[in-house]
Amino acid sequence: MSEPLVLGRIENGIAHLTINREDKLNALNRAVLEQLHEAIDRAAHARDTRCVVITGAGQRAFAAGADIGEIRALAEDEVEAFIAYGHGLMNAIEDLGKPVIAAINGYALGGGCELALACTLRIASSNAKIGLPEVGLGLIPGYGGTQRLTRLAGRGRALHLMLTGEPVSAEKALEWGLVTMVVEPDELETATHKMAAKLAASAPLAMKAIMAAVNQGADLAMARGLDLEKQYFERVSQTSDMREGTSAFLEKSKPEFKGS
Repeated sequence: MSEPLVLGRIENGIAHLTINREDKLNALNRAVLEQLHEAIDRAAHARDTRCVVITGAGQRAFAAGADIGEIRALAEDEVEAFIAYGHGLMNAIEDLGKPVIAAINGYALGGGCELALACTLRIASSNAKIGLPEVGLGLIPGYGGTQRLTRLAGRGRALHLMLTGEPVSAEKALEWGLVTMVVEPDELETATHKMAAKLAASAPLAMKAIMAAVNQGADLAMARGLDLEKQYFERVSQTSDMREGTSAFLEKSKPEFKGS
């Protein structure tokens, strides 16, 4: 039996994770969620990992939802733990402190959409379909979709997607701010690698501070958000990476950031 998650080589600071359930459209069952969580935990502590890429096996799906059979079989006293585990994984991805790119190579529905929303950046193939169809199952999004989608797309568009359950095309997702780039299917791997390589070569402490300031400041009043920005600026201004970056700029050379 094949592993539900494939960890590709960590090369040039990039860790590649592939959901490996192509025959099930890469649906997120418990085994996938557990292995994703383990992989994200490893990435958090691995100094040789500066960027993570998540995608799905094959050409049809990034992840076409959670495993409906598993959800249907949940006992009443198991639901809370099921949701808490999913929330924990998505929070770990969002708060990794290293950029995570979702390479959306097809359907990203339900839990698969929520997985993509938790990532830092989303690059979609032009044939991708993105949505939260849980209402058709008598459910609501349970892995953070109601909150992350609203923050990305706005209340009206988020409600439209969740109440109708209808997915949107890659181009519409780009227009609504759900993805950051759309490319042709045969260009997705190259475009994702190019972006990942750029991020992996950038200043890791500065990127971590940027992501923290954005994520933590999003729900704060402007004055508190600006104070948070000031604190993170002060921290990174004392790093060796700052000295390396500013020196390289003045010398017109390429910086080599060490994450210190």
